[in-house]
Amino acid sequence: MTALLPIRDPQALDQALALLRGGAPIAFPTDTVYGLGAAALDSEAVLQLYAVKRRPRTQAIPLLLADHADLAQAAATVPALALRLARLWPGALTLVLPAAPQLPDALLAGGTTVAVRLPDHDWLRGLIRALGMPLAATSANLHGGPDPRTAAEVLEQLGGALTLVVDDGPTPGALPSTIVDCTGAQPRLLRAGALAWSRIVEAAG
Repeated sequence: MTALLPIRDPQALDQALALLRGGAPIAFPTDTVYGLGAAALDSEAVLQLYAVKRRPRTQAIPLLLADHADLAQAAATVPALALRLARLWPGALTLVLPAAPQLPDALLAGGTTVAVRLPDHDWLRGLIRALGMPLAATSANLHGGPDPRTAAEVLEQLGGALTLVVDDGPTPGALPSTIVDCTGAQPRLLRAGALAWSRIVEAAG
C-alpha cells in the first residue's frame, strides 16, 4: 500500500530519507511536475526506479541536485557554457554534461553524459542535502503516461508500486524542464520545456 504524506507533516522528511537510504524509490513534488526518485549512487535503487516507472533501460535517468556545489558529484567536468547556464538555477532547466566516473552504469544507460538540474523547491533540495547525494529522478508517471501535477495523479499511475508519495498540492507548472546539451561549444536544445529558449540563449552569451 502506498502512503500519502502531506509535505508539512513532520514525518514526511524522515520517512522519505529512510526509504531512500534503504534503496526504495519515492515520489515527491518539484517546481515542474511530480518526480519519482532514488538515491543516485545506489545501483539497485536505480534499477528499482526503472522497474516502478516501467522505463526502458536504454533511457538514462537525470539527476536532481541540492546546491550548485553538487555538480562535482555528478559531472566529470563542467564546461564554461554550463557554468553560465547554471546561473539560471534553481529552476526548470536541465543541463547535459560529461558524467562523473562514480555514477552507476544503470543510471547512464550505457552513455557517457548525465542530465542534471537544481530544482526551485526548498523542501526537495533539503531532502537531497540530507541524503548526501543527488537523486536519480524522472517524472512520477508510468513510461509514456501523462506528467502528474498532483499526488492523486501519481497514485493513479503508480499507486501500489511505491511506498511513499509526498503531497504538496498541485505543482506550479504543467511542463517539465527544458533540457540543454552543454557538451559542445554552443547550447543545443534537446527538449523544449518550462524555461524559454530565449532566456537560455541570452544566458549562454
